[in-house]
Amino acid sequence: MNWPRPPSCLPANRLGLPPNGARVTVAGLVILRQRPGTAKGVIFITLEDETGVVNIIVWRKLYEQFRRAVIAGRMLRVTGRLQRENGVTHVISEQIEDISPLLDRLLDTP
Repeated sequence: MNWPRPPSCLPANRLGLPPNGARVTVAGLVILRQRPGTAKGVIFITLEDETGVVNIIVWRKLYEQFRRAVIAGRMLRVTGRLQRENGVTHVISEQIEDISPLLDRLLDTP
């Protein structure tokens, strides 16, 4: 079974390669959504691909723009800027796309 890798996405295990602040695109299954009351409208999403997990930060203004994908997407493609701080890598989202229909490919047999 092949993972339905969207084109031009960086796997989680390669996020250490681009420099801090680089623009990257990642994709994966949504395994966690958090909206802490103390975060002033910021949403944290954790995506998982076949190589690991990716932490996504969604600022309130961007959430309003991509609300449907953020709330309902089971699989997302996110483009944004890499941010490394205290040994933790995040992607600060700029664009969020619901690519859940690609999950149907997992059921296809070669």
